[in-house]
Amino acid sequence: MKRSIRVYGILTCVLLFGALLVISCAQNALTGKSQLSLVSEQEIQALSLTQYQEFLKSSVVISPAKDAQAQMVQRVGKKITAAVEAYFAEKNNKDFLKGYQWEYNLVKNDTTVNAWCMPGGKIVVYTGILPVTKNETALAFVMGHEVSHALLQHGNKRMSESMIQELGASVLSAAISTKPKETQSIFMRAYGIGTTVGIMLPFSREQELEADKFGLLWAAKSGYDPTEAMAFWERMQKIKSGETPPEFLSTHPSDATRIQKIKEYLPEVMKFYKK
Repeated sequence: MKRSIRVYGILTCVLLFGALLVISCAQNALTGKSQLSLVSEQEIQALSLTQYQEFLKSSVVISPAKDAQAQMVQRVGKKITAAVEAYFAEKNNKDFLKGYQWEYNLVKNDTTVNAWCMPGGKIVVYTGILPVTKNETALAFVMGHEVSHALLQHGNKRMSESMIQELGASVLSAAISTKPKETQSIFMRAYGIGTTVGIMLPFSREQELEADKFGLLWAAKSGYDPTEAMAFWERMQKIKSGETPPEFLSTHPSDATRIQKIKEYLPEVMKFYKK
């Protein structure tokens, strides 16, 4: 009898947890796909703002007042912002960008070949990626790619998955207020933003390719030639030292796969490119 009660209790918990997951799925405005979202975008953006400000305080931010590269980052960022906002206006979905307060900063770090965008449009480009982008057009693709991760809410999905693993039954968004330290820790790992290092954790292969696709779109709509993305990834291939792991062992798609997929995306996105 006791065993039956225990089994019944376990099944009830499983069913309730399953129901929670179904309820906690949200439809992404870009893809139309449902994805796990246990924390609201507003709460994610609040965490993002705090962590972004702390990161900037501990980093060497290059002022655009006297630096041409920082000016370029600002210029590209504003064009991509305009393209994104125009896109959602055309879709009659301006509310999706509610709370976005766009910022674009160039950070001095010559050894980190990277850039990232946190929820709410908080963007950082490291000086280490500029020798690889080489030009404003390639930078537009890179920044568009990172903005796409935020718009596609990839980090939110990863954070939600981590909350299920680590907080169990307390995965509801109320955990943000009741478990601030645990939630902040999960946020930091999900978005990979350290107060001193600031290196993005790799997204899944599917998410990377998805961000590539929309990154091309934003670049095209901003007046940048999307074909430059292939040249950028060819340059990335050349700077990699040592052997890279087989694609199925890596969370990132191989550069060859990436270039091939970009070729497939180009015919569609080129329709939006105007010199």
